[in-house]
Parts: sequence; structure tokens; C-alpha cells
Amino acid sequence: MDFTSYLHERVDESRHSTSLSFSIAILGTVLLVGGVLVTVMTTSSPQWILFFPYQLTSDPRGLLGMALTVVGLVLLILGIGLAIHYASQRLWYLRELKVRYVVEENKLKSKRKRRFSRKKKPQKRESTPERFEG
Repeated sequence: MDFTSYLHERVDESRHSTSLSFSIAILGTVLLVGGVLVTVMTTSSPQWILFFPYQLTSDPRGLLGMALTVVGLVLLILGIGLAIHYASQRLWYLRELKVRYVVEENKLKSKRKRRFSRKKKPQKRESTPERFEG
């Protein structure tokens, strides 16, 4: 396996990882919204931290809402962070592929120039009369 094939594999793997990280972010968003809705629906006056409602009671629904909100927020941040990381990795791999292609293209151009720059041996011409008699 040469380096170019390796880079192609890594680009594909990075693209797959990016799509998985977007899926993680979407799952985090769903859990976050679900946790907020559970907390708002089950309590009459929840307490708020920034824009996240919570209610500390012995009721399991309050704990469920808070757990869903926290897990959703963590997954959302993790998914976005991973997506940025994998996208930057893919960018690096694509830059390296571009460099490899430029090097290979320059090699082909130099071979082509050498092949055409060689002077062909002049062919000997027989002396023929310039005028036609007819």
C-alpha cells in the first residue's frame, strides 16, 4: 500500500467519523430537548441554570429530566467537538493528497519534456530534381 492509497483510506475514514459525530450531536440535541420538556412538564415552577430547568425533588421524573438534560448537553458538545476534529483531520489529509498529486504531475511533465526534447536524428534525403518534366 503506497502513501497515496493510505491517505485515501484515511480521508474516507475521517468522513465516516465526521458523520458519526454529527449523529452523536443530533442524539445530544434530542436528549437535551427531551430533558427540558420532561422537567418543564412535570414541575410547576422549576429552578433555572442559564436556560436549563431543573428541580431537585425525590420524584424520579425530576431526576430523569435533569439526567436527560445533562447527558444531552454533554453529547451535543462532544459531537460538535468531534465533528470539528475529524473535519480538520480530513482537511490535512486532503492537503497531503494534493501535494502528492502535484509531485506526481511534475514528474510526469518532466518525463514528457525529456522525451520530446530529445532531438530526433535527421533523415537523409536523396537528391531529387526540383523541377518536374512533363
